[in-house]
Amino acid sequence: MTNSNSTSTSTITATASLQSKLQGLDEFITSQLEQWNGVGTAVAIVHKDQVVWNKGYGYRDLEAGLEVTPDTLFAIGSSTKSFTAAAAAQLVDEGLLDWDVPVKTYLPEFKMCDSVATERLTIRDMLCHRSGLPRHEMVWYNSPRSREELVFNLRHLEPNQDFRNKWQYQNIVYMAAGYLIGHLKGTSWEQVVQETLFNPLEMNASLFSVEKMQQQSNYAFPYTNQGEQKVRIPFRSVNAIGPSGSINSNLTDMTAWLQFQVQQGIWKGKTLVSKEQMTEMHSPQMACESPFLSKELPISAYGLGWIIEPYRGHSMIHHGGAIDGFASQVALLPDEEIGIVVLSNTNGSVIPYTVAFYIMDRLLGLEPTDWTSTFLGLMGQGEHAEVEEHVDQQQQKDQHEESPSVQHLDRPVSVYTGVYNHPGYGDLLVHETDDGLQTRLNDIDMPLQYVGKDCFSVSLAHFGWNLDCTFKVNEEQVASSVSVPFVLEPNANPIVFTRLPESEKK
Repeated sequence: MTNSNSTSTSTITATASLQSKLQGLDEFITSQLEQWNGVGTAVAIVHKDQVVWNKGYGYRDLEAGLEVTPDTLFAIGSSTKSFTAAAAAQLVDEGLLDWDVPVKTYLPEFKMCDSVATERLTIRDMLCHRSGLPRHEMVWYNSPRSREELVFNLRHLEPNQDFRNKWQYQNIVYMAAGYLIGHLKGTSWEQVVQETLFNPLEMNASLFSVEKMQQQSNYAFPYTNQGEQKVRIPFRSVNAIGPSGSINSNLTDMTAWLQFQVQQGIWKGKTLVSKEQMTEMHSPQMACESPFLSKELPISAYGLGWIIEPYRGHSMIHHGGAIDGFASQVALLPDEEIGIVVLSNTNGSVIPYTVAFYIMDRLLGLEPTDWTSTFLGLMGQGEHAEVEEHVDQQQQKDQHEESPSVQHLDRPVSVYTGVYNHPGYGDLLVHETDDGLQTRLNDIDMPLQYVGKDCFSVSLAHFGWNLDCTFKVNEEQVASSVSVPFVLEPNANPIVFTRLPESEKK
């Protein structure tokens, strides 16, 4: 029998050895804040049940000069997805859920646009992004619709791939998985995660909304870069798709999450998720695209709530997150029983990745890779992007980089103005303003510039999109519909909004 005291002493000795490998880490993180114009960041490292590193850097409130601490709350964005997968794994352990039983068995009213997906989609498919749906982000982004309404709207969202044919990152489907988890427990996803993960892990500071985060005493404000300026931006509520990305947490809580992961579902001697289901989550389920494709990271797969990649010959499990003004990275080196979390309050920041990879290099005894140069190349000389979301932003930029020359309208403005509807996306308003024609979806205003032949260039500044939308004008010289390519994945059709009669306008 192994002596627990000797095991503890051995772990402490190993932890001290790891700490000795991190000399100069403070300086590196500070240099990264300067390199990437970051506002603040927080970094923690665990080894088994020991905390190796736990520090804040920069500012949580730049204007007030308030510094980041280990207790500062950050939005963790899509790093939330691993919590949703863990909550599902607990239900599998309880016998309430099976990874491979169709969702329709549990939710008879569940329906996808694709009839095959309707009948066969499982929670495993949902949690490894192989539903056949492209992103359809404008369905939920800034939408006032409830979670239930968004789940119902899945039946109106057109796929661009056959079911299980290709990995495609999908926030709404992930949200639906969380909705199913709440349904099976007779409550909400938030309540399930709170009772089965937050409470037993003593993650007492973690919250599910930015509204509640702002009621706390120590939280980070969101910032973005405008040129060399760091500009505070509004918090973005993502409550409707909470299971995809609404958790807010700090280093104190996230170190518990890391320890639970590296110890295969065990926390302080108690098993919260069986080793069998932890293995399911941490195992490749679907080949996926890597935003870091390089000799260090040659291939990539998605598990359940995690990305699995070999990092320089070592097993790595990780997931990043990004919502307006925040970015995160949670990473595990399972063979070494090491966990790393990096939180940031700068929009689209790559600091969580450059810092996490640098830490891995140091702890693994490898010559550090120049990830700064790599990311500058990946992002077009430093243009920030939400790399963890696996969107080929550069391809999108190339596709829509050049705006067509603006022309004068061939028809009266009244031909185009009105309310148009898509059953999945909702109402699209086209109206005249002092600055010309604009369109509005989910209370997001998008300027329209005419480019000829009933075609307009629509600008969605937040995403950096410049898209062509085309009106179909009938014999009565009134636009009957407008199509907008809101879905940028290959093979995706434009979203067609049909004009509503006056009697149906809200």
